[in-house]
Amino acid sequence: MKEYSPTIGLEIHAELKTKTKMFCNSKNDPNEKRPNVNVCPICMAHPGTLPVINKEAVKHVLRIGGALNGTIANFTEFDRKNYFYPDIPKGYQISQYKFPLVSGGSLNNVQLTRVHLEEDTARSMHDQDDKESLIDFNRAGIPLMELVTEPVLHSSKDAGNFARELQLLLRYLDAGEANMEKGEMRVEANVSVSKGKEMGTKVELKNLNSFRNVEKAIEYEIARQVEVSEGGGKIVQETRGWDDKKEITFSQRKKESSHDYRYFPDPDLPKLYLNEIEEFKNLELPELPWKKRERYKKEFGIKDEDIEMYVNDTKLAEQFETQARILKTEKQITLLSNLFTSNITGLLKTTPELKFPKAGYLAEVVIMQEEGRISSTGVRGILEDLFISNDSPEQIAIKKGLLQKSDEGELKKIVEKIIHENQKPVEEFKNGKESSLKFLIGQGMKESKGSANPQILDKLFRESLKN
Repeated sequence: MKEYSPTIGLEIHAELKTKTKMFCNSKNDPNEKRPNVNVCPICMAHPGTLPVINKEAVKHVLRIGGALNGTIANFTEFDRKNYFYPDIPKGYQISQYKFPLVSGGSLNNVQLTRVHLEEDTARSMHDQDDKESLIDFNRAGIPLMELVTEPVLHSSKDAGNFARELQLLLRYLDAGEANMEKGEMRVEANVSVSKGKEMGTKVELKNLNSFRNVEKAIEYEIARQVEVSEGGGKIVQETRGWDDKKEITFSQRKKESSHDYRYFPDPDLPKLYLNEIEEFKNLELPELPWKKRERYKKEFGIKDEDIEMYVNDTKLAEQFETQARILKTEKQITLLSNLFTSNITGLLKTTPELKFPKAGYLAEVVIMQEEGRISSTGVRGILEDLFISNDSPEQIAIKKGLLQKSDEGELKKIVEKIIHENQKPVEEFKNGKESSLKFLIGQGMKESKGSANPQILDKLFRESLKN
């Protein structure tokens, strides 16, 4: 297995977020459950109808191209990709071939070939007994971005990570939700294995409807091709599907080449000279995921795992930034991030509808914790009320008796009582057993019903037992 080198290229389709379809005024609604309601004579290919280009879809792809640092075309056109299948009402798909909107670029250090725009097909639904198939044309004609990578990936993990980063980018640009479980983003992988420098025969994998399936299908296909080659067989260029239940790939059809589709420019659509169209110039980009990672590392100095959580959840990131800017030290910001990644995400997971408290309240909790006025238990107690009441952290802590006692005179009495009642761990600590001190501090916390400051208890125990 180690002698073989896998090579992987990806083709990823993503539905774009627009009000209407790519070439008509039918509604683009991925959440529509009723079949065949978002259709019209144009997307159903009635004779005599003419398509019109959706400018918003073009803008989405141009912004994607800008984010990927690709080359934006000065000239582009749409082509007819001819093939006969029940889910294509016209008998051809309007796509782009020779002149894509975007060429080159990179994402996640993966070089790209092109990004182009086309229309989606209808959705086929096969009856359980395989006796009939039904077609829902709501999806037919929805704007679809296709991104093609160079064959430069060499592991299933790299392929999965690339697809995840693309999904994130589409969401940051508000170009599409790219939910794989809804079919809004579909990944196809071209996989080959070889022993030498020359690339092996590629096999296209389809029906990869989750990141997990992308990785598992590629891993299976690499192993299958190695096994065939080792057995003296020959890899056939073909399209294979992925059986999610059996976790195997299976042959679907011989792989077509571009000339099989008989591409030619669509005579019903105008050529686009993008540098002459004002609304396609200087399209603004938001802060991109990789830029946000760099900024969070530099500005907040928090862990990479925490940064990744904020990059993937922009609403949580917004709340974190609001509170972090109130705090003054890196230690306080780290405490705040710990609060978000553990306590707050746990609360939101069980009760998603919770609304964040007033600006500054979470920062106040952090300051109270750093000053030793509340314990980690006290933090949890405050948060339970903070998301459902208008009271400040201070008010909640007083009401619930969560403020830690730091009065040394008062805590000295508790320390003396614990020492008197626990002679065995006292002797063990004096003889060098450090863990016994933790037991004594725990007894002190119990005696104070959790209100004692553990740092003060630690100090007082050490002073009392020092001899």
